[in-house]
Amino acid sequence: MSEEINMPVEATHIMMFARAIGDDNPIYRDPEYGSKSEPNSIIAPPTFARSVAQFDPNHALRLRPGKKWFGSGRNPSGLTGKAPSSGGLHAEQHFEYHRQLKPGDQLSVTSHDGDTWEKESKRAGKLKFAETVQEFRDQNGELVITMRSVVVHTEKPVEQG
Repeated sequence: MSEEINMPVEATHIMMFARAIGDDNPIYRDPEYGSKSEPNSIIAPPTFARSVAQFDPNHALRLRPGKKWFGSGRNPSGLTGKAPSSGGLHAEQHFEYHRQLKPGDQLSVTSHDGDTWEKESKRAGKLKFAETVQEFRDQNGELVITMRSVVVHTEKPVEQG
């Protein structure tokens, strides 16, 4: 089990996330519109839980003052080579909402290893899949979201062709 991450959910976080993904639905930004909806509030977009990385002090791509940073540009820091990685490819993402996220929620997020499995492929040999499960609980300890991420590692590089 990894360290717990605390993630406050604020209306501005929701609005900026929705803008970043290009979703102009008023349920993500307009309190009056939200008050007339079933949740009676602004709510977060379905993939909002992925922004937990912004609150993880140990996230591999997070800026650390005084240290070289991979960042998001071609050569943002002079760091050479590739970004820190698990060596695998992000294969799947699943979100199970137990209720909608709303401004004012104070989430505690914990992670644990999920299932692992293998498959044979013609081009890459054995494929090894590994799941990470993150549980998002609100200020009352209630489970709000279960997020599952699947990474795949290939036995050999895939030939271009």
